[in-house]
Amino acid sequence: MAKDSTQKLRSARWFAPDDLRSFGHRSRMMQLGFSEADFGNKPIIGVLSTWSELNSCHSHFPDRIQHVKRGVFQAGGFAVEMPALSVDESFTKPTSMLYRNLLAIETEEVIRSHPLDGVVLMGGCDKTTPGLVMGAISAGVPMIYLPAGAMLRGNYAGKILGSGSDAWKYWDERRAGNITSEQWQGVEGGIARSAGTCMTMGTASTMMSIADALGLTLPGASSIPAVDSGHQRMSADCGRRIVDMVREDLTPNKVLTQASVKNAAIVAMALGCSTNAVVHLIAMARRAGLSLTLDDLDALGRVTPLIANVRPSGKDYLMEDFYYAGGLLALMKQIEDRLDTSAPTVSGKSLGETLEGAEVYNHDVIRPLSNPVYHEGSLAVLRGNLCPDGAVIKPAACDPRFYNHEGPALVFDSYPEMKKAIDDENLEVTPDHVLVLRNAGPQGGPGFPEWGMLPIPKALIKQGHRDMLRISDARMSGTSYGACVLHVAPESYVGGPLALLKTGDIVRLDLANRRLDMLVDDAEIARRRAAWTPPQPRFERGWGWMYINHITQADKGCDFDFLQTDFGRTAGEPDIF
Repeated sequence: MAKDSTQKLRSARWFAPDDLRSFGHRSRMMQLGFSEADFGNKPIIGVLSTWSELNSCHSHFPDRIQHVKRGVFQAGGFAVEMPALSVDESFTKPTSMLYRNLLAIETEEVIRSHPLDGVVLMGGCDKTTPGLVMGAISAGVPMIYLPAGAMLRGNYAGKILGSGSDAWKYWDERRAGNITSEQWQGVEGGIARSAGTCMTMGTASTMMSIADALGLTLPGASSIPAVDSGHQRMSADCGRRIVDMVREDLTPNKVLTQASVKNAAIVAMALGCSTNAVVHLIAMARRAGLSLTLDDLDALGRVTPLIANVRPSGKDYLMEDFYYAGGLLALMKQIEDRLDTSAPTVSGKSLGETLEGAEVYNHDVIRPLSNPVYHEGSLAVLRGNLCPDGAVIKPAACDPRFYNHEGPALVFDSYPEMKKAIDDENLEVTPDHVLVLRNAGPQGGPGFPEWGMLPIPKALIKQGHRDMLRISDARMSGTSYGACVLHVAPESYVGGPLALLKTGDIVRLDLANRRLDMLVDDAEIARRRAAWTPPQPRFERGWGWMYINHITQADKGCDFDFLQTDFGRTAGEPDIF
């Protein structure tokens, strides 16, 4: 053990001194049923779990915690389970994104205020990966991320179902009157068949893969299905490895580098990542004091082919198929010459060493560079007089006829207003119209909800249309698809140009030139700005008030301004008297 002195363990401040304060700590450990032989002179490992009984993605975590503990004990450490905010995607309203930073704060403070020498972070559901990682980066103790893994493929009536993507698809058919109530209920019962996250390349799979590409997981851990026995073995491996990381003093700042952030961005583009990757990866990089901008992501997207044929950007396969085809390590092997393979990982090996022997077993699931799913990466960043600070679109997941499109705007100021209109079969709308939802950004939502995949108007659904250009300052689920321009910044709620757009204004999208504009002259835009009045504040107290007053815009990652590295020094070790 490289660090065998109790004075070199962080937890020694709680347990090692022969004084009254350590007496209190040690006696309370005995009250919990532990003796000196259990915890004395051992690395104490916090197992931070985002499990709850309303988080179906993490329903297997109580079992996995036991496997993590097994690994910790085998390696000579002492494991303690510590609960963390669950931030489940399905039930947390108005949006789990409102609470990502609360999880980050809780993670940082739980680590700092307790006698933990290292932590295993257990997450997977969309916001849990970035929330846990951001907090652990700021806390600075050795950490390893244990991804929840994707659920099994969905199935109904002999058809494979993908999370989210097929929900949207079949709901449109339901609205069109093409499927019955019984069929709809069959889809409900068949689309989520096991523990685990969405099995499309949605935000959960994207962020678990990004954590893997950053070097924060055991190599390839992000690809293991949640209910595969390999997931139990990986959990124990995490427990063993974190003990060694404490002994090696392998802290996050020694793993996360500018090279690893660039690697993760390239891998995300090759995967067909969720648009939410933009917000979360920027936030994680900035927490580590590393640079990543929308322009960096767009530049990488232009030269990185999308090679993972996984829905929704791909056409045929899901995460279970991706795992069987070789998983993330195999995909990274395909693009190895584009990555900085000297980047470190929590395994103690370089990225290049972890890729040795990786192999693709199905070249239709993980395509060669010569036969990509899409010739560029997953995302494109737009600029223009509607989004001077940027907006994002997922070109591979939308109809190519919208890559260069011009049409009149149909503008809605709230989701209920939009919902009422699109359900009206007599709505005057054409396939060339551009649906616009505003006041749905970080402050306007509030919380930046996933409302950006605006439903196709019922009048067009019945005519057979399934896509149209849509624009919003909201996000959308990573399982979504279609010609959706999202994350418009600055958002309309704070006076961004989207607030000045009117129904009937012509909007132009020029994907090749990365432009999104309203064809309104500057003088008229100036007149509208002079007449614009700010909306009433959303919150007057509590968490919402803190959120509204400190959240940054989408292009900056939506972290709190006071949590970012350049705001001030991170708190030191707590006083113990």
